[in-house]
Amino acid sequence: MVIGYRLKELRESKELSQGDIEKRTGLLRCYISRVENGHTVPAIETLEKMARALEVPMYRLFHDGEVPASLSRLKPPKDDEFGSRGNDAVYLSKLCRLLAKMEPGDQKLLLHMAQKVGRG
Repeated sequence: MVIGYRLKELRESKELSQGDIEKRTGLLRCYISRVENGHTVPAIETLEKMARALEVPMYRLFHDGEVPASLSRLKPPKDDEFGSRGNDAVYLSKLCRLLAKMEPGDQKLLLHMAQKVGRG
């Protein structure tokens, strides 16, 4: 999925103009246009601004529908575990989102490869 196409689709479904998004986010209209047309890849912080401006949860930028079942089953890490704080938490969150978009066969292959590398 091209994120720009999804952002444009959500914006148009809410009958908002690029100017409306500009006002809500503080991002320049020309930048919004570049993102929507696939010329620029936005940072996570920018995507968060866009989600707030579109009044949708962040996952809706990547997934059409309800919370993916694979994400709803995930449990947050305990306070002392990897991924509970800081950069580790950001990394784990991004990894979870990407895994949720993968086909089950690809998930198994990736897990198998990670287990092989982890033993080495």
